[in-house]
Amino acid sequence: MHCRLPSACVRMLHRSIGLLLFIDLLFMSSVTTAAPAITIEPTFPPAIPAASVPTEHPHTLTGDILLYRDFPAQSLGKRNILVYLPPGYHSADHRRRRYPVLYLHDGQNCFDGATSFIPGQEWRFDETAERLIRTGAIEPLIIVGIYNTGMERVNEYTPEKDDLGRGGRANEYGAWLVKELKPFIDRTYRTQAGAASTGLCGSSLGGLVSLYLGIQHSNTFRRLGVLSPSVWWANRAILQTVATLPKRLPLQVWLDVGTYEGYTALPDTRQLRDALIAKGWTLNVNLAYLEAEGAQHSEDAWSLRVEPLLRYLYPSTK
Repeated sequence: MHCRLPSACVRMLHRSIGLLLFIDLLFMSSVTTAAPAITIEPTFPPAIPAASVPTEHPHTLTGDILLYRDFPAQSLGKRNILVYLPPGYHSADHRRRRYPVLYLHDGQNCFDGATSFIPGQEWRFDETAERLIRTGAIEPLIIVGIYNTGMERVNEYTPEKDDLGRGGRANEYGAWLVKELKPFIDRTYRTQAGAASTGLCGSSLGGLVSLYLGIQHSNTFRRLGVLSPSVWWANRAILQTVATLPKRLPLQVWLDVGTYEGYTALPDTRQLRDALIAKGWTLNVNLAYLEAEGAQHSEDAWSLRVEPLLRYLYPSTK
C-alpha cells in the first residue's frame, strides 16, 4: 500500500482494521448465537374404552381396559397400547392406593380375541387377573399391553442380528419402554413406579426380550415372565449374555416351556434354566421353572400358564 500523506495512510489503515473486526464479529455472532435446537414433545393420544372400537371379530375383553391408539415411539414406530386397571381402581376407598405394573409384549394377543394374531385365541390375561384379584389370590396390579408392529416385531424383540442380518433393535425398544412409555404410565396412573414393583412378560421372542431387557434394565424391571423363550435366536446368544453376568441380578424370573414346542425348544430352555442357576438364581426362590406337558407354542397354551405366573410374580400381600 503506497500513500503520499502519512495521515491518509493512517486513516486507510484504521478503515481496514475496522472492516476486518466487523467481519470477524459477524462470523463469531453467526457461530455463538445460532438458533437453539427445537425439541418437539410427543403428543399422546387420549384413552378410549378398548371395547368401543369396532372390530371384525367380537371382543372378548373383561374388566376396565383402555386403549391408546397410535402411541408415539420416537425412533421406532407408533403402536397401540392397552391398559388394564384392576377392580376397585376408581373406587373412593382406593383413591390413594398405588399399584404394581406388568408390561406385556405382543399386547394385541393378551386380552382380546378380536385383535389376536389368530382370531379368538388370546392369553386371557384380563379374565385371569380379574378373577385372581377379586378372590384375593394375587396383588391387584395394572397390566399394560404393548402391541407389536408386525414387520418390525423381529427387529424390536431381538438383542442382536442373526447370521442373515435380521433383528438387533431390542436396545432401542428397551430405551423407548424406559424413557417414554413407562414415564407416561407412571404420570397417568397411580403406579408403584419402583423396579421392585415393575415387571416385563412375553412369549417366544417376547420371552427372549423380556429376559434380555430385564438384565439390561434391572434398575427398572425386576419381575420377569419368560414363556417359551426363543433361546435359539442368533446362535443362542442369550446363553452367553447370562454367562457373562458378573453375578446374579435382583430379578425374580418365571421361566417355562411346553414339551411339544419343537425339537430344540425344551433342551434350549433347560440350558437357559441351568445358566441362570449357575449365576446364583435358586429354583422356587427367585426362579420358577415349569415344563408344561403336551403344551405347544401357541396363545392357547400360554393362557393356561397365566395364573401360575401371576401367582408367582404378584402374590397376595394380605
